[in-house]
Amino acid sequence: MNTITLHAPDMVRMRMNRVLYLIAVSSMTALMLACQSAADKPAAATPPPVLPVVQISGSSAITFVEYPASIQGAADIDVRPQVSGYLQHTFVDEGAYVKAGQILFQIDPQSFKEALNNAKASLRAAEAAVLNAQLEVEKLTPLVENKVVSDFQLKTARTAYQIAQANAEQARAGVASAEINLNYTNIRAKVSGYIGRIPKKQGSLVSPGDQAALTQLSDIHEVRAYFALAENDFNAFNNHYPGKTPAERIKNLPDVELLLSNHAAYPFKGKIDMIDGQFDKNTGAITLRASFPNANSVLRSGNTGKIRLGLQHSDAVLVPQSATFEMQDKVFVFALNNQNKVTKTPITVIGKSGSHYLIKEGLKPGDQIVLSGFDRLQDGQVIKPQIVAGQPVELVSKN
Repeated sequence: MNTITLHAPDMVRMRMNRVLYLIAVSSMTALMLACQSAADKPAAATPPPVLPVVQISGSSAITFVEYPASIQGAADIDVRPQVSGYLQHTFVDEGAYVKAGQILFQIDPQSFKEALNNAKASLRAAEAAVLNAQLEVEKLTPLVENKVVSDFQLKTARTAYQIAQANAEQARAGVASAEINLNYTNIRAKVSGYIGRIPKKQGSLVSPGDQAALTQLSDIHEVRAYFALAENDFNAFNNHYPGKTPAERIKNLPDVELLLSNHAAYPFKGKIDMIDGQFDKNTGAITLRASFPNANSVLRSGNTGKIRLGLQHSDAVLVPQSATFEMQDKVFVFALNNQNKVTKTPITVIGKSGSHYLIKEGLKPGDQIVLSGFDRLQDGQVIKPQIVAGQPVELVSKN
């Protein structure tokens, strides 16, 4: 049997290694126990997000429905010649303002003057024939009474006298017609207004049958804006305003606004004064007319714009548009209940502007909705509400 003899230094090293081993094992055990203790502790709860919330209130509101409109003058007239001839003079320039009765154009009158002279000569001849026939009757009357000539000759003379009178009347009508035609060579303005383009120049041959008019004359002291309502809109229009007939409803209509093509509001309000008698078969729409004063001549025939028709709503529910979001063509809000939980709620919009919706269904006065910060909000999540005051506004709906 072999005996291992350990010297003193070796024994010291062995004891030191054993101590170090025990220290390492104790450290690892303590670390594992500490980790296990930390894992057993519950995680700290995440606080609910603080989000702005507004309370929905019912109030009176006005929605404005916009309809495309075409603008015409109170009278837009085609200026046309009533006799044929060469255009001798043009007395106005394009775009000029003229007064009713002012001469605009002149057709060469020479041939019409000659026609008038000829008609007057024919009249004089006819009047002479009347005198001659009258003398014949006066000559034969005593002869018939004295039975010198037969009664037949007197009747023939009286008939000739009547024929001469008729010819004279016809000649007078010829003179009047010639005078009218001569007057037609001076083409006058029928109304006061502005002259349009003048395509035919001096020396052009003009005729009543020409396809193009000499010019257009627009009386724009007042303008008419024509716009159309679809059948559903017209039914809603009839239900919204009281009155048994269109004339009665027109009296109850509020003034309307006109938006110009640059989206600026025309400074004067107008009045709807006409509803067409029937729907257009091609478009399925009915035409309405609104009249606007135009003393400053800002508007011209051919202008375009939009009519803003105001609709009054009582107990309207208004929702900020920023508090809504869309999914699959539907509009939603996050409504808040008494436990501060949010619910994704669909709403029905009947009017809108740049910042607010007018709600028909989905919300009622007193409900609270989240205003913003809901892009990561989940249905049923609890929040900490921060109440914000809301302000009702006027709304616009565009057709």
